[in-house]
Amino acid sequence: MTGAPRLLGAGPQAPAAPVRVPPISLSGAGGTAPAPDRRPGGRARLRAWAELLRVSALFTVPGDALAGAAAAGLRPGRGTALAVGASLCLYEAGMALNDWADREEDAVDRPHRPIPSGRIAPGAALAAAGTLTAAGLALAARAGRPALAVASGLAATVWAYDLHLKHTKLGPAAMAAARALDLLLGATATATARTADAAAAVTGAPAASPPAVRTATTVTARTAAARPVRAQAPAAAFPAALALGAHTYAVTAVSRHEAQGGSTAAPLTALAGVAALGAAVLRGLPSPGEPPRPRDATGGLLLTAFTGAYLRTSAIPLLHAALNPSPPLTQRAVGGGIRAMIPLQAALAARAGAPLNGLAVMGLVPLARTLARKVSPT
Repeated sequence: MTGAPRLLGAGPQAPAAPVRVPPISLSGAGGTAPAPDRRPGGRARLRAWAELLRVSALFTVPGDALAGAAAAGLRPGRGTALAVGASLCLYEAGMALNDWADREEDAVDRPHRPIPSGRIAPGAALAAAGTLTAAGLALAARAGRPALAVASGLAATVWAYDLHLKHTKLGPAAMAAARALDLLLGATATATARTADAAAAVTGAPAASPPAVRTATTVTARTAAARPVRAQAPAAAFPAALALGAHTYAVTAVSRHEAQGGSTAAPLTALAGVAALGAAVLRGLPSPGEPPRPRDATGGLLLTAFTGAYLRTSAIPLLHAALNPSPPLTQRAVGGGIRAMIPLQAALAARAGAPLNGLAVMGLVPLARTLARKVSPT
């Protein structure tokens, strides 16, 4: 994650919007009635946007930045908050762009979706995708140029996936890359913002001072403060990013059969991958060139609990889908895979020696579960 996979489930049937039929034109022999105006208003319009953006899946996003900061050995800070905001914007941009790109397909297979049902105009969805992408990049830029570079790669991956790659064999790999980049965005933004704040404290200059007013001494001090943090943060987060990307690949591969069902191989393969990933998280994946970070007894218990929650949330629905690959059970397996990202993020944070980050991430589970009953995450 970042940008969400094309999880093809139809989701709950949206309530029918009131239809207002304008007066029939009687001028001329060929006068016909205009098409009904199906645009909702008020609460119904909010519901339509919630369905388009799949807001119940939003709770799987903040954990990427928290797990990334933990994997980099850093405490959450200003950069982490900016990374969370950027990730949320880019994720929702991907959701809006996804439905815009699939509007003709959805008109046949999922006519209840907001765009084919007429509740949201295609142009509005495309404009939302562009605006949210710009907002996400702007937030990342506030954390520093390295964070903006990672966010730009994430945004490019999301747009490439929605507009083309999801219909190719590269679709699952593209979504895995997007989610891995989202975790790396959290690590990079946390490190970059911390570096800027530390340099500002050393030199007495504001962290956001423009280059024109920085003295040579300020630049030298800032470079010296940046070197150790920037050297370790992104590389240290790579194993966690690969783990999250592997899970995303498995879920996306299953989602490609969500509308029609019939595939036993996809959920079985995903089930094997989930089990292997859970075992790897429990063993610990040290960063390149570094020994595993020590954990106390409490941290070890939390890691075990978070990993168990991850396996329970993702593996059981996958097993059901493998035994009976019907569309409803396949959709349930995909939804379980999406929700399982939260305990996986928590486990990755605890594995990195930051159990409090993991607890904060797990606090999102009840919210995600409650909202998923109202708005499908797929």
